[in-house]
Amino acid sequence: YVLTLLDGEIKDKKIIKKYLKRTSKGVDRLSYIVKDLDLITKFESGMAKLDKKPFDIRLTIENVFESLEIQAKKSNINLRMNRQYNDPIFVIADEERIQQVIINLIINSLKYGVERGITEVSIEVFDKNKILIRISDNGEGIEEEHLPRLFERFYRVDKSRDREQGGSGLGLSIVKHIIEAHNQSINVRSTLGTGTTFSSSSFGCS
Repeated sequence: YVLTLLDGEIKDKKIIKKYLKRTSKGVDRLSYIVKDLDLITKFESGMAKLDKKPFDIRLTIENVFESLEIQAKKSNINLRMNRQYNDPIFVIADEERIQQVIINLIINSLKYGVERGITEVSIEVFDKNKILIRISDNGEGIEEEHLPRLFERFYRVDKSRDREQGGSGLGLSIVKHIIEAHNQSINVRSTLGTGTTFSSSSFGCS
């Protein structure tokens, strides 16, 4: 698109604007890829440092819901907790990174959600030192053959749709690196046509 515009052959302002918009999207996508690859490289090399502090995981999830509210409405998907949590649930982790994990997983569910679908977050407290966070949806689901490779860099279940949605294609890979940096694990269960559930193993509570 840039080379075409530089040739100076196109005079129609509408076409020029269309090409500039497509160029902008391409630049944004490349920026996401460079930034995300840099983050993954830092985790793999041990350069990425975690800032572990106590925080209320409920408030973090609420902040994520607020930040993704517009995107969820555009997708006509309801973001919700599985129930009301009245008391604080403190965990010791890097809040910024954990928030990034939750954002990436919810964005993934919005991409593959269904009209008037639901993305639900639950927090299961085993005791004062163990919790489990689940993010579930009733979307398209993922075929079993894709599940083992889901966290690989640039791996796409639906290449054509992912390309339309944009992003770097590294979201789930980043999720895996962040969770493993906390010495925890990320698991996924999915049934085609029914939905998908991501769950992270327990974080230490304060």
